[in-house]
Amino acid sequence: MKALLFFFGFAGLLSATDLYVGKNLPTIQQAIKAAQPGDTIHLQPKVYHDYAGFYAKKGEPTKPITLDGHGAILEGSDPIDPAKWTEVSPGLFQNDALLPFLNDAITSRWFFLFNNKMQLMKRTSKGRSAPYKKAEELQPGEWTFIKGTARLNAKPQQTFGTFYIKIEAGEKLADANISYPIRSAGVQFSGDNAHLIIKNLAVTHPYNDGFNIHGDCRNCVFENIQAIECGDDGISAHESAQYRVDGFVSIGNSTGICDTGTAQTSYNHVFIANCVGFDLYFLDQGRYSLSNSVILSSAQNPLAITGRDKGNCRMTMDNVLFRRLTEPRLGNVALHAALEAKNCTFENLEVKVTGTATWHNCLINHKPMPEGSQANGAKVGELLKLIPKDDQP
Repeated sequence: MKALLFFFGFAGLLSATDLYVGKNLPTIQQAIKAAQPGDTIHLQPKVYHDYAGFYAKKGEPTKPITLDGHGAILEGSDPIDPAKWTEVSPGLFQNDALLPFLNDAITSRWFFLFNNKMQLMKRTSKGRSAPYKKAEELQPGEWTFIKGTARLNAKPQQTFGTFYIKIEAGEKLADANISYPIRSAGVQFSGDNAHLIIKNLAVTHPYNDGFNIHGDCRNCVFENIQAIECGDDGISAHESAQYRVDGFVSIGNSTGICDTGTAQTSYNHVFIANCVGFDLYFLDQGRYSLSNSVILSSAQNPLAITGRDKGNCRMTMDNVLFRRLTEPRLGNVALHAALEAKNCTFENLEVKVTGTATWHNCLINHKPMPEGSQANGAKVGELLKLIPKDDQP
């Protein structure tokens, strides 16, 4: 019997397969499709103009499917094709068929890369956006979008319009080094996924999220991942997704992290900087946690925790430094939401609480919060007024 148990255990180890993209499988998607419980997909440490889509993919509790990027970068943008653009005046080019499908969600997240520099035109998917410029007002290195009229037989929510880009008059478009975001995400989940590990991987320049997690996922882990200059969120959980992240860098995205629905997520060892709309945005009925992290805040909205429609949103923060780098702004713990903060430091930031906030060993603008205090309907800074002056630092 011992011999049989040893044989079957050894056979189980042998059943795990290493899949190498670019060697025994040509694409990431083919490798994901072929992967079985216990298998590991290996990427090369290079730039892939590709994405990783997991659609109802499941490992097993003791045999997860692993995608190891080994430092690979999933690039969401491609160079424009000059032949598909029409010059309408010196240096001004237009294209009314840039993507096969457009809607308002896509255009609100849009950008171009001019000489590898992300140009948002002061627009963001979440937050305040500048209006589109008129085409004739564009300066070199700028773009705009002019929405067109609806068409017969259009798909639901489909929109139409024309993109314009401007370069120096007399410069050839082929020499201008312009790219556009062709892929919606770097890593994407949909359907029921389970027992997956995604690690050592960076995503940059999709028009939506770096890591876009939809559906019902269970026992999924992300380790040592990065999302750089994505059109929307660095990472975002939707519906009933459940996952754990250990090691996440989110830089230059519209939102650092944005989780919604009934998702249950935990983030450890996170660094967020240079976001545009929100640094941290947690919504609805989810259960979220953030620990051992640093947020260098310059987004329009630093922190928002909101239940939306009595969603009973819950957020825990432990050992987090939240430093506001630009003008002071309010964080927000909205009605039907709760924050429990432990060992946290907030600098150049106050927190408006209309839900509930509980503080343990926390500093806000260099002042200690009353231990275990709860705030309802007030700015946290205002609570210090309730403490006798002799007891304030």
